[in-house]
Amino acid sequence: MIVISFVVCLGLILMIGLSSVFLSRGTKSDYYLASRDVSPMFVGLSAVATNNSGYMFIGVMGFTYTVGLSAIWLMVGWIVGDFVASLFIHRHLRRRSEAENEVTFAGAISSWHGTNFRLLRVLIALITLAFLGAYAAAQMSAGGKALQALLGWPPATGAVISAVMVAGYCMAGGIRASIWTDVLQSAIMIVAMVLLGYIAINAAGGIDASYDKLAAVPGFLDWFPSDLPFGDFWGPALFALGWLFAGFSVAGQPHIMVRFMTLDNDDRLAHTRAWYYGFFTLFYGLATVVGLMTKIHLPDIGGMDPELVLPTMAIELMPPLLVGLMLAGIFAATMSTADSLVLSCSSALTHDLMPQRMEKPFHLKLVTIMITAFALAIALSGTQSVFSLVILAWSLLGASFAPLLVLLARDVKLSEPHAIIMVLAGAMTVILWRELGWQSYIFEGMPGIIAGFAAFGIYRLFAGEYEPAEKAQQDTA
Repeated sequence: MIVISFVVCLGLILMIGLSSVFLSRGTKSDYYLASRDVSPMFVGLSAVATNNSGYMFIGVMGFTYTVGLSAIWLMVGWIVGDFVASLFIHRHLRRRSEAENEVTFAGAISSWHGTNFRLLRVLIALITLAFLGAYAAAQMSAGGKALQALLGWPPATGAVISAVMVAGYCMAGGIRASIWTDVLQSAIMIVAMVLLGYIAINAAGGIDASYDKLAAVPGFLDWFPSDLPFGDFWGPALFALGWLFAGFSVAGQPHIMVRFMTLDNDDRLAHTRAWYYGFFTLFYGLATVVGLMTKIHLPDIGGMDPELVLPTMAIELMPPLLVGLMLAGIFAATMSTADSLVLSCSSALTHDLMPQRMEKPFHLKLVTIMITAFALAIALSGTQSVFSLVILAWSLLGASFAPLLVLLARDVKLSEPHAIIMVLAGAMTVILWRELGWQSYIFEGMPGIIAGFAAFGIYRLFAGEYEPAEKAQQDTA
């Protein structure tokens, strides 16, 4: 019964994705941006499904099981930081990408003021290809872990199933297939989380009993981790602020930001945000509750991977039919992000890195298969946890691109060397922070983003290069 309900849900996702081929217009713009004709509801739900990946079902569950209630700062910071960034960037990115007729994230940034910064485009595309490829691998790995916990199958099996399905419907309809399946995946994800949360709380004796049992675990309901450096005030403050920067880093994620580039009309961004942040808050809140409940039902996991606690709890508490739905929810989460990552990597390769841009649909689809195979190979190597791999990719992309996008959206005109220095400063700071092992105290994206803005200020100080784009255009006239 588990396998049957799981296969039925995956079959629906695959059918919806493949059906998008009937609206395909056979152009690069349609393959990568759905001809910029997507409704606010679909953009919002697609963006939030892409954001709430297998990392939410697997990585965040393991993190919450380990640290307890203090994991809530990841949720609060992520949503608030994301919202703040959206006020600066979404509308401007949508408008500039259309004005410059660009279909990729790197293309929009490198041609923001009618420029043609080839080196910047290549640098952004290379970072995108490397780290989104690893990010996609983490999603496939998450699917494999879920199958291992629920069905006892080898982790490689789930990764292969995820890769085959993603390649199949992405080849059929490009980003339109990705967006359509994201909407269904959003529904499956929220239903699965509601059911598991309800069942877990009832099995523990209700809300009051659940709270009492969680409070009995030493330190589990503390608002902040007990081992933070910098004292009782600065330690918690920097811990919470770090996760706000994690949310702000959404602005640097090509696979999410490209969703807003597909919107049919930038005047409807308010509707898009309502769908996006409404669903985001609801789903993340439910995920935090379910993550806390895993400690009650699995008080001692021994040597088991903490990232398997959610599927393990599901199989202990739910009937087989609903276990299949939960497994489908996890798989939906992994695929809703993996397909977006694969398409972003594909567009970076075909549009930004190749000396001559690829335009034929056959070539675009062939590259999609190659990127999927690359991500699958990383997933099968099984070198890092889902949480660790996603956070590294997320923080590096955010630190590399978010500061630059904020300045461009504020009409600051930069030279190509200035922009490249900002990107490299953010990326190198994140890598150094991770190498020093400081990411357990402060999210590494925070110093990375600060370094990007600092690089802007230092370069401006010594090169005297800054002026708002609007003023520069007036002076030229």
